[in-house]
Amino acid sequence: MWEHERLVVRTGKRSGMTTMVAVHSSAAGPAVGGTRMKEYAAITDAVTDVLRLSKAMTLKCEAAGIPHGGAKSVIVVDREITPELRRAVLLDHADLINEFGGAYRAGPDVGTGPDDMAVLRELTPHAYCLPEEQGGTGSSSGPTARGVLAALKAASRHTFGTSDLTGRKVVISGFGSVGELIARGLAGADVTVSDVDGSRRTAEFGWVDPDQAYRTRADVLVPAAVGGVLSPETVEHLDVKLVVGPANNQLTDDGVAGLLRDRGIVWVPDHVASAGGVIYTLAREDDGADHETALKRVDGIEATVDRLLRTRQRNGGSAPAEVSNMGI
Repeated sequence: MWEHERLVVRTGKRSGMTTMVAVHSSAAGPAVGGTRMKEYAAITDAVTDVLRLSKAMTLKCEAAGIPHGGAKSVIVVDREITPELRRAVLLDHADLINEFGGAYRAGPDVGTGPDDMAVLRELTPHAYCLPEEQGGTGSSSGPTARGVLAALKAASRHTFGTSDLTGRKVVISGFGSVGELIARGLAGADVTVSDVDGSRRTAEFGWVDPDQAYRTRADVLVPAAVGGVLSPETVEHLDVKLVVGPANNQLTDDGVAGLLRDRGIVWVPDHVASAGGVIYTLAREDDGADHETALKRVDGIEATVDRLLRTRQRNGGSAPAEVSNMGI
């Protein structure tokens, strides 16, 4: 059952494409969340996605101690996107963002980036992560990856007795901008990567086909691509001790967290591990923090995960997945 404050779906007057915004909660402050641009089999799939993602943003902000609620927006790709059409639909989306009067503030997500945020800013002030040369913080990939690495330190210490992953086998499913930065940050680990884009394959790391990424024996699995990858069937075939990654909405349903626990697999909720991007962006663009100060806030994810896992341990492994107010 969905418990959201508002969902608005529009057909853009310039592009004729569907764009939507879901605000899950603004109780803690204006809702923030990225703009996702992708194809969907049906509009109902896009609506389900935007609702799930917006709820995850509320959890992410709560876990990070950020005074914002959660939201998300989706632009549904239903044809070939030319530069002219891309600009048109982004301007349509800016119109929709303005309907919320500042209650929703957008950033980049899958399929969008800083240049797209600059187009939104032409019509709305409620867009983060413009290119650095335009006064924004640019891509959030770096802080997101840094936050995942901080989460891995705490989770590895809890699982293996040390934060040092030297010699441990790590499988990263999704070798995009964030996945690659995580791989490069795991100095000394035996890293294997996977991606649906075979051109991402590199001799620098091991490679496994995407359909085998969740069946490969390893110490650590890092989901770094799409969500909905941890299902009862997938968990049955996992041969890892630890799962930590930036992919949003990794579980197909909340009950999968219990299945992971029953198999002795430590899982760090994605809304905790992936919070580095939003922590950094809001520190810089809302609070006026400098780069190093913002990065220190991102590094606080390590302490948050440590407290989360200690709480679970005290509760016999039964702490809920939807952890809030962990206090970065």
